[in-house]
Amino acid sequence: MNTTQRALAVGLGAVLLQALMLIAFAWPAANIAPRDVPLAVTGPQAAMVADQLGLHSPDAFDISNPADEAAARAAIEDREVYGAIVTGGGAPRVLIASGASPAVAQQLSAIAQQLSGAPAAQVEDVVAADADDPRGTAFGAMVLPLVMSGIAAGVLLTLVIPAAGGRLVGLATFSFGGGLLSMAIIQGWMSVVPGPYLGLAAVAGLVSFSVSGTVVGLASAIGRAGIGIAALTMLLIGNPFSAATSAPELLPRPWGAIGQLLPPGAAASLLRSVAYFDGAGATKPLVVLLIWAAVALALLGVGAVRGRNTDTPQPSVTAPEPVAA
Repeated sequence: MNTTQRALAVGLGAVLLQALMLIAFAWPAANIAPRDVPLAVTGPQAAMVADQLGLHSPDAFDISNPADEAAARAAIEDREVYGAIVTGGGAPRVLIASGASPAVAQQLSAIAQQLSGAPAAQVEDVVAADADDPRGTAFGAMVLPLVMSGIAAGVLLTLVIPAAGGRLVGLATFSFGGGLLSMAIIQGWMSVVPGPYLGLAAVAGLVSFSVSGTVVGLASAIGRAGIGIAALTMLLIGNPFSAATSAPELLPRPWGAIGQLLPPGAAASLLRSVAYFDGAGATKPLVVLLIWAAVALALLGVGAVRGRNTDTPQPSVTAPEPVAA
């Protein structure tokens, strides 16, 4: 293949990559709609309201029926549902949790107006988003820098540090320092995310280690092709389907669920749980991130063993001297 043919091949490859990125980032945003969003409906008219919701928006909500308003509030605070509709004593009231998802909270507020027939429907934000970031814009924008910096750190460690032990030290340093500094910026300077500083810093550090460790681990185990595989997985699949600015139930199936199994989606869910819900609903995303971190360490170990076997000198075999007859 001559230079012109290589140039054409590279150009066509870049075109395909651009098309994939447009599809990955624009398609989920263009198809946001409620799909089995967990919602609680309680009170004497709960059955009627559930029927109305089913007729108006089929398959939009996964409706549960808690015993009373207190149980519905508890379900919201435990991240079992995104909101609740309370009937009885006049027009239905809607309880939302903008801390869980401003996008879902906005849709439930619109439903409240439809149910009551009044523009100023009774809506109560049980778990509100930060006052400095009511729409969750800054929160959603926080996940992508964590992912991109993790990829960059993984690439640098792979290219600059040859030894597995040195790469592990670099990963630990980046994760520890990055978690502390990133949350100092987000909470101290921007003041857009509430919650315990050390807890959020630990989450950010774990996310950084999972992403950068995956890059380093794959590159150590299978070579530099692992850098591209890890980076494309995090950026083309993990980030657009992370639901950091919406909710997994608003994305097309099954991509919303798949996104929660990758570090960007698990990071968004875990940060919300720690920041707004005192850790409620944190188990699943925490386990996902820990599994990615463990896999990264295992791949790094595989790379270390391969490197050790490659560097071990093989014993030379000398031919026996001929014996005179």
